[in-house]
Amino acid sequence: MGDKIILLVEDNPDDVELTIRALKKSNILNDVTVARDGAEALDYFFGKGKYAGRDMTIMPAVTLLDLKLPKVGGLEVLQRIRSEERTKLLPVVILTSSKEEQDLIKGYKLGANSYIRKPVDFNQFIEAVRQLGLYWLLLNEAPPA
Repeated sequence: MGDKIILLVEDNPDDVELTIRALKKSNILNDVTVARDGAEALDYFFGKGKYAGRDMTIMPAVTLLDLKLPKVGGLEVLQRIRSEERTKLLPVVILTSSKEEQDLIKGYKLGANSYIRKPVDFNQFIEAVRQLGLYWLLLNEAPPA
């Protein structure tokens, strides 16, 4: 499980720290790359900006995508990922505090693999991240690269 990268697309530093703590507390020790806005996430996926020259054969085993992001919103990031041949099958889990039904519907229409509302309670959040990590990193059979 340790060789699979998790891409966390999250602009809130507290949520970044909380998610990383929850992964570690659940013994999910995979490398976590953090993109702090939608534009940075797209740069990561397509090897641009500060990610120019990165090994493009290594893609995240799962992307945890917030929706309310600066520069480029999460739904637009998802749309761009799904529109490119080399990224369209990557597992993307929307992990958001949005309670808007239209975000849920649009997320699935754009090809999200899962939609999880962030629990407010820390213990519930840890359990949600634990289950998410175990499923997507251990149980899920990803499409071939």
